[in-house]
Amino acid sequence: MAHRVGIIGLGTVGSRFVEQFGRHELFDLVSAWDPDAGACVAHQAAVEIAGGPSEVIAASALVYIAVPPLHHREYVDACLAAETAIFCEKPLGVDVAESRSLVDAVEASGLPAGVNFVFSGAPSARGLGAAVADGTLGELVRADLRLHFAEWPRAWHAKARWLTLRDQGGWMREVVSHFLFVAARVLGELTLESADVQFPDGPGGVLSEISATARFSSASGAPLVMIGTSEGPGPDVVDLTVRGSTGSARIWDWYHLQRTTGGQWGDDFGDDRTSLGHAAYTAQLRQLDLMMSGEQHTIATFPEALAVQELVERCLAPDKMVPGT
Repeated sequence: MAHRVGIIGLGTVGSRFVEQFGRHELFDLVSAWDPDAGACVAHQAAVEIAGGPSEVIAASALVYIAVPPLHHREYVDACLAAETAIFCEKPLGVDVAESRSLVDAVEASGLPAGVNFVFSGAPSARGLGAAVADGTLGELVRADLRLHFAEWPRAWHAKARWLTLRDQGGWMREVVSHFLFVAARVLGELTLESADVQFPDGPGGVLSEISATARFSSASGAPLVMIGTSEGPGPDVVDLTVRGSTGSARIWDWYHLQRTTGGQWGDDFGDDRTSLGHAAYTAQLRQLDLMMSGEQHTIATFPEALAVQELVERCLAPDKMVPGT
């Protein structure tokens, strides 16, 4: 039987999941709502638009919360009160103490609950993890995370102006978090060793970051070094490379898994980005089905998402971190 699912938030990512849920046989998209009436109108042909978030929750066995992070707590709490399963966008929030409290509440509920990191199911991430686990890369040497954005927000996020603001936006929270999540799964627990983040309007401004460097140690012993920018022209880059003594493997452009033993990179799953992206979302929804069915799954947990949030927030504003991090 298909799982009844509703969506709160019909922006860029919410719209993407209207399509993904709508064509997946294991899910029945029954309801959706967004505080923006225009977003509701734009999707009324694809899904039943509810009168408010409480109606979405009442109609659904699982609710995907796809609003900006400052509002995640509100809707997660509403789902917990209704004993409705949760699939939440990342980050859990921007206040670490509040997010810790939220994780405690979710864990205590015993409800099926997960966080939307695409690498929880993507073949590129599973393949990278297997390459590390089976020893084909040899002894791990290091991992490198490189990012560049010619514009921020990117074109498909142009309407989400909150992504340009420091209170809840920026590409560290939006993109780097995905790669810290998969790096932690592949390399083991990450610990921030150093970070330097630059903002266009200085430390006391309101705009999100334009450059960042960071170094993390990992439980595997291999360091992870990150450099990211959103200044200057050029193609966007998202590249997580794990380097070993006998070979290297990388997630490139989100969905490609590539390997080398010293020559050119070779693709494990082909180079058709459209089909690779479809496979990633299909795999993620299969894992979400397993979560809902009470079976073993790889969907990101709330504690995993909290660990990533703590790393990102420590990079962005180390002076605001609270005891216990």
